[in-house]
Amino acid sequence: MAVGIAISKTEEGVQYNGKITWLVLLSSIVAATGGLIFGYDTGVTGGVTSMEPFLKEFFPGVYRKMKRDSDISNYCKFDSQLLTTFTSSLYIAGLIASFFASPVTRALGRRASILIGGVSFIGGAALGGTARNIYMLIVGRILLGIGVGFTNQSVPLYLSEMAPPKYRGAFNIGFQLCVSIGGLSAFLINYGTEKIAGGWGWRISLSMAAVPASILTVGGIFLPETPNSLIQHGHDIQTAKTMLKRIRGTDDVEAEFTDLLTASEASRKVERPFRKILERKYRPQLVMSIAIPFFQQVTGINVIAFYAPILFRTIGSGVSDSLLSSVIIAVVGTITTVLSMAIVDKLGRRALFHIGGVLMFVPQVMIGGVMAAKLGDRGGLSEGYSVLVLILICVYVAGFSVSWGPLGWLVTSEIFPLEIRSAAQSINVAVGFFFIFAVAQTFLAMLCRMKAAIFFFFAAWVAVMSGFVYVLLPETKDIPIEKMDAIWRKHWFWKRYVNGGENECEGIKIEMKKTMTSS
Repeated sequence: MAVGIAISKTEEGVQYNGKITWLVLLSSIVAATGGLIFGYDTGVTGGVTSMEPFLKEFFPGVYRKMKRDSDISNYCKFDSQLLTTFTSSLYIAGLIASFFASPVTRALGRRASILIGGVSFIGGAALGGTARNIYMLIVGRILLGIGVGFTNQSVPLYLSEMAPPKYRGAFNIGFQLCVSIGGLSAFLINYGTEKIAGGWGWRISLSMAAVPASILTVGGIFLPETPNSLIQHGHDIQTAKTMLKRIRGTDDVEAEFTDLLTASEASRKVERPFRKILERKYRPQLVMSIAIPFFQQVTGINVIAFYAPILFRTIGSGVSDSLLSSVIIAVVGTITTVLSMAIVDKLGRRALFHIGGVLMFVPQVMIGGVMAAKLGDRGGLSEGYSVLVLILICVYVAGFSVSWGPLGWLVTSEIFPLEIRSAAQSINVAVGFFFIFAVAQTFLAMLCRMKAAIFFFFAAWVAVMSGFVYVLLPETKDIPIEKMDAIWRKHWFWKRYVNGGENECEGIKIEMKKTMTSS
């Protein structure tokens, strides 16, 4: 069917018309609540697993080792595969769920995946808070994992598609900001519930995930679908154009709408997006969808996110002190995430990656050095060295929160063309979950065997990933999401793969121009 609109060719990097509207702002706040739950579930785990009543009820073997066996190394007190299964079951469930989320997001839209994730979160929180045995506990974690799989696949896409290109970085980092706030909330709640007489405070910690999950679910009912998704799912073109005008706050949206139509036309021709992404011209996107989430996890951040209280107990702190240290770390992470949001669209992605690399590498080497020199298999660190380790961890977390934390979600949500976007984001989320699972499942065993050297291990990966960004990741600042293919065509390495696909895109534009002006 012919549509009477003029097609105007836009140059790569053009800025579309529009401003930040209340509709975009409120919708993005609701959607980013998915990050709040992800951060809360990640943060609450380490605190709960350091609480003696929780360990005594569900992991008595770990409790006995911690309390009674003085011959066990500081590094090995919490080494239990059952305990790590409790932590990591969420992420293996999220990995599997992310592949189911891709066809749902592609067929039904971003909002449907967000709603499924919210409902699953509520069920998982209810089971965790009322658990009477280890099976209820792990099934609850699996439901939480399904929720994380759906929301982590859909929310970053939703935020990138709703945001004006000029402010896309800040909007998308809203997801990571919510992850940080969720983690901070978890540490604060753990710090409070650990003091409840009777030893049942951990139930409050686990069940409180239902609060942000309810906000996401109820708010998700009223979320508008993105114009990209409306076009992709065959809605009337004028409906999608009207929505684009609403979220941009202007009637002059022709340039952006043209690019959306072009991307949608290419997307409709793709029946198997997971096979499509294997084509040569999508090689940079495929590599980034695997490399970025992999590197994000081997920074070692989830050692801090999952096991910060356990780590501080390893160096000799009490339960309350270890939880308070985790609160301080979470506050630092939240503040620096806000800083990243403020400067990402000014300094660009690459600059923040480089700054973050330095701020993560140096503290990890120093922490490893302090623990190797001053913490033996028995006893603990002195107060002065414990404070030094806390300061170094705060610097490390600041580096992650200004760089790989938010940018790992931002860059991978903005570089994928529409025809492979859901598939690529599923790969991105699945790879991330796989390595979160791997780190969560193996860290306590690695800590027991590698001892202080584990920090040198993660520092080495930080050096490798910083070099990867410097050589292979082009700058994406200020590039409209549907024009992102330009950065690969100009890159010294990736241009050899993608330039063959340029003619295909131009052909689609010419076809559309003829069809849409024929009336």
